[in-house]
Amino acid sequence: MARNIQSLERAAAMLRLLAGGERRLGLSEVASALDLAKGTAHGILRTLQHEGFVEQDPTSGRYQLGAELLRLGNSYLDVHELRARALVWTDDLARSSGESAYLGVLHQQGVLIVHHVFRPDDSRQVLEVGAMQPLHSTALGKVLCAYDPVALAEALDAPVAPESFTSRTVTSPLDFEGVLDLTRARGWASDVEETWEGVASIAAPIHDRRRMPVGAVGIAGAVERICPDGELKPELVAAVRDCARAVSRDLGAGRF
Repeated sequence: MARNIQSLERAAAMLRLLAGGERRLGLSEVASALDLAKGTAHGILRTLQHEGFVEQDPTSGRYQLGAELLRLGNSYLDVHELRARALVWTDDLARSSGESAYLGVLHQQGVLIVHHVFRPDDSRQVLEVGAMQPLHSTALGKVLCAYDPVALAEALDAPVAPESFTSRTVTSPLDFEGVLDLTRARGWASDVEETWEGVASIAAPIHDRRRMPVGAVGIAGAVERICPDGELKPELVAAVRDCARAVSRDLGAGRF
């Protein structure tokens, strides 16, 4: 039987302790409550503080839960609420556009597909829920980067250079910033053979009740259907934007 990692168990117990109190706790109080040596407790607190899970009051030196935990908790809730609110609208989007519809959120320097509606025809398709897409080249990723500073930082601060998937992939940071400016100006993004040859996509942002970007919705399909004669079909752009607005309204964002 695998053994638990003691340092992680202690860190988890420390977070639960801080979550259960109505006030900040000092180092001695934390160490005493968990039956730890002060040096051990201090080392764990310092690590948690470095990761943003714990904050220390500069005046009193006492500790409390950090903003990173709140962000992670909100992300978990947002994803589940987002998917639930988007189910009907993404079904409608797939039917009205005749293309596959996708719902994506930021996750580990990429776009995590949390919902996928098949193209409404008899073709063989593979469910892509759980798949990861790149931030810099897909329509979903560009939308997230344009509206979410965290996503933009993930894309620009990646340890490796953006991958060039096709001859159309934008990899220059300066050019990418121009793409994001255009995305913000028109309220949607596109990917025409920038990630996969022969595939085009359109996406728009979804906002929650705080007007914060929580995801993106879009469609993807064959280039000849989505942008015949080299131009994106306006009715498809409109359908994607309408879907994004509808989900945003259901999340309490109001009118955009």
